[in-house]
Amino acid sequence: MSDTYTLGSHTFRSRLIVGSGKYPSLAVQRAAVEASGAEMVTVALRRVDRSAPPDQNVLHHLPEGVTILPNTAGCYRVDDAVTTAQLGRELFGHALVKLEVIGDERTLFPDVPATLEAARILLRDGFTVLPYVGDDPVACQRLAEMGCAAVMPLAAPIGSGLGIRNPANLRIILETVEVPVVVDAGVGTASDAAIALELGCTAVLMNSGIAGAKDPVRMARAMRLAVESGRLAYEAGRIPRRLYANASSPLDGLASF
Repeated sequence: MSDTYTLGSHTFRSRLIVGSGKYPSLAVQRAAVEASGAEMVTVALRRVDRSAPPDQNVLHHLPEGVTILPNTAGCYRVDDAVTTAQLGRELFGHALVKLEVIGDERTLFPDVPATLEAARILLRDGFTVLPYVGDDPVACQRLAEMGCAAVMPLAAPIGSGLGIRNPANLRIILETVEVPVVVDAGVGTASDAAIALELGCTAVLMNSGIAGAKDPVRMARAMRLAVESGRLAYEAGRIPRRLYANASSPLDGLASF
């Protein structure tokens, strides 16, 4: 793809960000990440066993050169999320963090007030904060205003595969924030990813949609092509929707018989 986008001090060409969990094996995980073309991979810090041998350590089964995006998955309190983010910075040597503060164990929806509070703390500490949040335009505006490098609204509940449930809210978010908008959670298949990019979203982050597929490697490639296709369609500009037909060939000047 010809264009790039920036998150903090990091610049990326691929608009597909993938996760590192739920794969049937670490070998399949690596092959899928390679097939996806992703330049950034999220890693749940609370699930990383740094004492595990290399053949059992997720960090040793990622392609060389990818940026590891530590996330605070599994955190339900502000202080847990902040501490986890700090551990990630020490481990990976950069300040990028995907901030998650979960508010409901069943739906895994974010706790918005806690997310705002944790974001303030991490921003003061010099982090490049990428917050997971609901598709709430006001919450996204507040996070962007305080200095988050992007906002990451969910398309649907984590792991649900339901696709984009509320495109109208995504459009409002895109119109009212000036930072990258990354759709996070709920993408189930290639068409979901393409729609997100066609709407104008900067990128898509997904894990379950690839890792849980019958063939994760093929799905990873499908998602890669879908994201590229969606971005190209967005840049090209779709035709207006019309209620009635609009002839492909002009009707003026037709010969009479």
